[in-house]
Amino acid sequence: MRLAVLHPRAKPVSRAYFVAGTDTEIGKTTIAAGLLHAARCAGLSTAAAKPVASGCEMTAAGLRNSDALALLGECNLALAYEEVNPLAFAPAIAPHLAAREAGVTLSVEALRGPVQAILAKGADFTLVEGAGGWRVPLAGQATLSDLPISLGLPVILVVGVRLGCINHALLSAEAILRDGLQLAGWVANVVDAETSRLDDNLASLAERLPAPCLGRVPRLAQATPAAVAAYLDLRPLGVTA
Repeated sequence: MRLAVLHPRAKPVSRAYFVAGTDTEIGKTTIAAGLLHAARCAGLSTAAAKPVASGCEMTAAGLRNSDALALLGECNLALAYEEVNPLAFAPAIAPHLAAREAGVTLSVEALRGPVQAILAKGADFTLVEGAGGWRVPLAGQATLSDLPISLGLPVILVVGVRLGCINHALLSAEAILRDGLQLAGWVANVVDAETSRLDDNLASLAERLPAPCLGRVPRLAQATPAAVAAYLDLRPLGVTA
């Protein structure tokens, strides 16, 4: 049975989306960079935000996160790194734990302002990438899902295709819809090329997820944004070349 689609609490921002994943390490950034590249190829201006990131490396310019840098590389608006990734932490641990160790209160309010500033740039296509899955903790009882809820952003769900992905995808979609947001689309990212009955699993996802599939990305030897974009279709989002 397909999940019921609920009306969003707030009017979605035009062509701005929150990118969520079914888990950690399932290729959210790889897909997000591919989506931005596809939008650029369609002639759209692009912007992105990775409001909080852990696992950052210290450079001469300060802490830098490889995922945020990948997104920045696909933005054709002039953006500073700090605009894309305002909260960066060195330990490769859950963001709320990394923030706690750094003495930073990781609240929705701390993240919303920088994201609103990116949205205010007015790019034709903007992505805000989360961290981990839908219910990643912030300070107190807040979760990162409260950020797109507060902004009324529709969601693109990246499904890491491997054993157990159907359950993870359906639970994530159910939570997104129950939170009152639109599931604008989903992308199947094959993280385990040896997944048993791969085609059957992909068909089961397509039958059950209440949103259009924006692409099925195989396990690529070189998962560059251009290579990933070749497997993506932005037409369900109203983007045409």
